[in-house]
Amino acid sequence: MSEYKLQEIEIKWQKKWEESNIFATTEGEKKFYNLVMFPYPSGNIHMGHVRNYAIGDIVARFKRMSGFNVLNPIGWDAFGMPAENAAIKHNSHPESWTDKCVERMRIQLKRLGLSYDWDREVNTSKSDYYKFTQWMFLLMYERGLAHRKESSVNWCPKCETVLANEQVKDGSCWRCDSLVEERKLTQWFFKITEYADRLLNDLEKLGGWPESVKLMQKNWIGKSEGLEIQFPTSKQKLKVFTTRPDTIFGVTYMVLAPEHPLTEELSKGTEQEEAVKKYQEKVRHESVHDRTVKKAKDGVFTGGYAINPANGEKIPVWTSDYVLMEYGTGAVMAVPAHDGRDFEFAKQNNLPMKIVICSNYPDPTCPILTEAFEGEGYMVDSAQFNGQKSSEALDNIGDWLEGEGVARWIVNYKLRDWLISRQRYWGAPIPIVYCDKCGIVPVKKEDLPVKLPTDVKFTGEGGSPLKTSQEFLNTKCPICGGDAIRETDTLDTFNCSSWYYFRYCDPKNSHEPFSHKLAANWMPVDQYIGGIEHAILHLLYSRFFTKVLFDAGYSNVDEPFSNLLTQGMVIKDGAKMSKSRGNVVDPDDIVNKYGADTARLFILFASPPTRELEWSDTAVEGAFRFLNRVYRLIESRNQKTDSNNEKTKKKTHQMIKAVTEDIESFSFNTAIAKLMELTNAFYDTKDDIGKWELEQLVLMLSPFAPHLAEELWVMLGNDGFVCSQVWPVFDSKIIIEDEMTIPVQVNGRLRDTIIVSVNDSKENIEKLALKSEKAQNFLSGKQVVKVIYVPKKLINFVVK
Repeated sequence: MSEYKLQEIEIKWQKKWEESNIFATTEGEKKFYNLVMFPYPSGNIHMGHVRNYAIGDIVARFKRMSGFNVLNPIGWDAFGMPAENAAIKHNSHPESWTDKCVERMRIQLKRLGLSYDWDREVNTSKSDYYKFTQWMFLLMYERGLAHRKESSVNWCPKCETVLANEQVKDGSCWRCDSLVEERKLTQWFFKITEYADRLLNDLEKLGGWPESVKLMQKNWIGKSEGLEIQFPTSKQKLKVFTTRPDTIFGVTYMVLAPEHPLTEELSKGTEQEEAVKKYQEKVRHESVHDRTVKKAKDGVFTGGYAINPANGEKIPVWTSDYVLMEYGTGAVMAVPAHDGRDFEFAKQNNLPMKIVICSNYPDPTCPILTEAFEGEGYMVDSAQFNGQKSSEALDNIGDWLEGEGVARWIVNYKLRDWLISRQRYWGAPIPIVYCDKCGIVPVKKEDLPVKLPTDVKFTGEGGSPLKTSQEFLNTKCPICGGDAIRETDTLDTFNCSSWYYFRYCDPKNSHEPFSHKLAANWMPVDQYIGGIEHAILHLLYSRFFTKVLFDAGYSNVDEPFSNLLTQGMVIKDGAKMSKSRGNVVDPDDIVNKYGADTARLFILFASPPTRELEWSDTAVEGAFRFLNRVYRLIESRNQKTDSNNEKTKKKTHQMIKAVTEDIESFSFNTAIAKLMELTNAFYDTKDDIGKWELEQLVLMLSPFAPHLAEELWVMLGNDGFVCSQVWPVFDSKIIIEDEMTIPVQVNGRLRDTIIVSVNDSKENIEKLALKSEKAQNFLSGKQVVKVIYVPKKLINFVVK
């Protein structure tokens, strides 16, 4: 028997699928919208892509065979900085680079045998798509959700562009290595904060999402109820938000963000003025990300003081980079005895600590702290609140301060408005013009798209290349017709990926983003599949967009994804595969040597989809051997008629049930293991195997190894595509076992097993167990004092 000719078979069936357009989407009542997160076209797929798309393809093929009308599209998240960097490096244009990458990756994905409806392919960098990304911006603007405001940003002075936290590496720009600064700029924002409560509360609707992802979103939104307290200073009142008003009597210092207006004001005219200026300059070169994750908590005294409104104590005001202006009020009241971060800062700067909550109350002294005490206890050194439980005092002190007119209860959020402006070329231009007479004016929807100009210069310096195109820059005001200037910022690429799943419902529509009727038919996405790294921003922004579209009457759903599966990373040599680590395995090499079916089978068999997958060359070869084993089985036992082998028929029905349940629960690795078990059973039997049994094996194999399954389907004498057949159905009567294996124990230790009828009585099972030759070796000459029988589980003889 020879190995199957994998290259010939895979090319053959890929061609047949394409010619017949077998995976085209059909409309119908029983819909299933299956979606994998679309890739950025970098030029090559990696093993993470293979895993993501193989998982999605299993689901799509299984659902089609189960009678669903499946929408299974693919496209390209094609805007972004890497394309612009490549254009600068190779003196080319981002579009030509991107198009080459798309063409290359499209070929790679098709080689994997993925059952996409390629007629619905979208590309976010093409004007027929970004026309409607701009339309989405205008919708936000119309609804008062898009606005300009000043904000602190990571700024590269050489590239003259805003950088996301992820684009700042060790304090430097990822593109030019220049030292990054923090700068205030007027930028465009979406008011996602107006949807904070709905985004938080509607997490309860998402029963098909991992709890870990919902928790990450909940923490990112960060809703908290607390007290806004006013601390008087020599300049003005300093507002602080806290969720722990029970600790206010323990405040020993205040901390301001370096950007806080009072930081400079309080230092003026003091001996600390110069030190504060130097510290502010230092912080300007730190990214927001670096400030939030750094372990060392440094800072300087401003030279000013505040008054604690609870007890009138005068407390020093410091400034430190661990406090951010964008969070809360940009100021914190520091209680080092009862907050870990404040404790660390106080120890580093030799600041006092005051215990106001004690766990061993009413002992006269509290213990010396080696770390902050953040638990519940009893109030001490807190005036009229002494002796109260801290949980009770929290409300009581808050109400007292509110009654005194120095505080108020409020709700606060960590979530901030979404900064959408980018000073780069390769993105959707923001459809806004500036007119001296009319001010800020949105482009009319009928005049979209605002196309990216081609006469631009890519130098990597001087800010957005859009500024170098006079044809783009100079325009007419949509209101008065006078001279106007276009906005030269482009949209953050998260805008493109926040609505693409709607576009797949109606990808050729040139008049509107999508037909309401078609979106109502397909949305929400039934199964969304992608990496855990997108658990917060992409999913949060997509939920926001969907709710806005729902409120505006364009969508029937206010949540985009009913079910979410986040697959784990592919690792090799103990680390995530990456070029920088030199541990990358090229999918093309695997496909060329072993075939696409082997690549798919291995990546699904090696680990459950939500866990990390450790690469193993041996396991790849094992998957290849199994597929050859199935091929030889069909080739050697190609029965044209059914057999009467009840044992193999029962085994087949049992495996149909097990494999079906495993696929439905995404336990692809165990489903494959059961297919291996069934194959072994067919090899082991000396009786004939009927055509029906072999067909069921091939049908169940087809989502995992689709090319080979098509070939085997024909070898069994069948017409049509195996992927178009109906998924096997098991007979519940046949799978019932009439025999069972019972372990025989003596004093709790396994000594033998016996096969009995499932209907045997306890008495008969006991007689058979006592006759067991192996068990007799441990029973002979001893007295059985007790017999323990667990029905259908075990029998145990207690002897002495």
